[in-house]
Amino acid sequence: MNTTFLAGTALMCVLALASPALAQDHSAHQQHDTAAMPAGDQSAPSKAFAAANAKMHKDMAIEFSGNADKDFVLGMIAHHQGAIDMAKIELEYGKDAELRKLAEEIIAAQEGEIKLMKAWLAKSGG
Repeated sequence: MNTTFLAGTALMCVLALASPALAQDHSAHQQHDTAAMPAGDQSAPSKAFAAANAKMHKDMAIEFSGNADKDFVLGMIAHHQGAIDMAKIELEYGKDAELRKLAEEIIAAQEGEIKLMKAWLAKSGG
């Protein structure tokens, strides 16, 4: 199986398990706008992850158009950018060689998919 697919799937599972309330309650997105401080640990990596997570959720709070294709692409661009931002934090602070390799794969895969989605938006007038 493709490691890029596995990396993306693993990240999506981690995010889904880490914040199920956010998937159900859109008002939680507004809370993230003003609260980029992590609960618990206040180290530089924790603060960086909290800021990246808050930015991703803020950017994913799009105004829905009723066009499923456009809404999917707009939400996923922000979601993928969040994955890139978090992977960069892993590269900056992480020590585990396997996770650092995964982070590099996530960055490459997500950047490619963002490029495709932005091209689709440009082509479709989105």
